[in-house]
Amino acid sequence: MEFIGNLGFGNWYFNNMSDFFEKVYEVVKLIPPGRVTSYGTIAKYLGTGGAARMVGWAMNASHTHADYVPAHRVVNRNGLLTGKRHFDTPDAMKELLENEGVKVKNDKIVDFKTHFWDPMQELRD
Repeated sequence: MEFIGNLGFGNWYFNNMSDFFEKVYEVVKLIPPGRVTSYGTIAKYLGTGGAARMVGWAMNASHTHADYVPAHRVVNRNGLLTGKRHFDTPDAMKELLENEGVKVKNDKIVDFKTHFWDPMQELRD
């Protein structure tokens, strides 16, 4: 896959929020089962390093996307399941991760670095 990044901010932010969400979903769909990444890492990959919260907004809205988006594979920079309240049940995010072989304890990924997927490394040409 070619690099999707360097979207920039400015007027783009106000005119193309749905385009940003689509770019986020493209990246998230590439995260393999059993791997996780962070909101900030996705933002950085897309060239919007300070937009981790916007990636979170995209994840919160991912259930409305026509295609399946594995939002459970996106956590905060410390491996915490901060998006878990946006799933159908309080334990759904944890259960989805555990079904993929990712251990979770106290709402935190066990061996986070082992499971971490960095698109800057994984999607290089």
